Amino acid sequence: MKLIRGDVQGYRGITVPYNFIRNSGKAKTLAIFFPGAGYKTTSPLFHFTEEVYLNRVYDVLCVDYRYVDKEYDDFTNEELDRAVKVDVAAVLDKFFLDAQYDEYYIVGKSLGTIAMSLEIKKRRFEKAKLIWLTPLIDQQGVLNAMIDSPHPALCFIGDQDRYYSEENYRKLEANPNLASKLYPGLNHSLEYGDRPVDSIGMLQDIIADIDKF
Repeated sequence: MKLIRGDVQGYRGITVPYNFIRNSGKAKTLAIFFPGAGYKTTSPLFHFTEEVYLNRVYDVLCVDYRYVDKEYDDFTNEELDRAVKVDVAAVLDKFFLDAQYDEYYIVGKSLGTIAMSLEIKKRRFEKAKLIWLTPLIDQQGVLNAMIDSPHPALCFIGDQDRYYSEENYRKLEANPNLASKLYPGLNHSLEYGDRPVDSIGMLQDIIADIDKF
């Protein structure tokens, strides 16, 4: 197993780092992670999902944009939305100059689901499997991508997530390719705010579902 670090010039010329874990040199499957604005690829949901995929001998590509850094202090929410689209596309365009796989898994959380909703429309990902973690279903582009997607997919969201909408969630349930799970009491981090032990139990359940997918 080998860790390869790289970076690209992203939105406004700001450097966007990425990490690539080459598992064996013979992997036919690549898992790609698009984290949230402040929820890193080293945070629990991504860390354990990464372990699942490495145990399957997949390669893993983590796009590690750093939107909590000072370079982004003056960005509006709308500009962050634009940045994540540009930054993810820049990383993937560079990566795929020298890479090709038979199968893809894409895991996106929160802000990362904005870029994910665009990337899955590209030809190279037409057969990808998708995992939506706390998707921004209040945004029409993300919602439409999930409703219309032919990709096999999982979705995990809590009803205490500030981006959750019962009306929009019911629209997701109409897509037969998308297996959605709604968790009462979980927030945008897929945690109970004041029950850490119960949060660990829910994390275990979510990772178990990802492992079966």
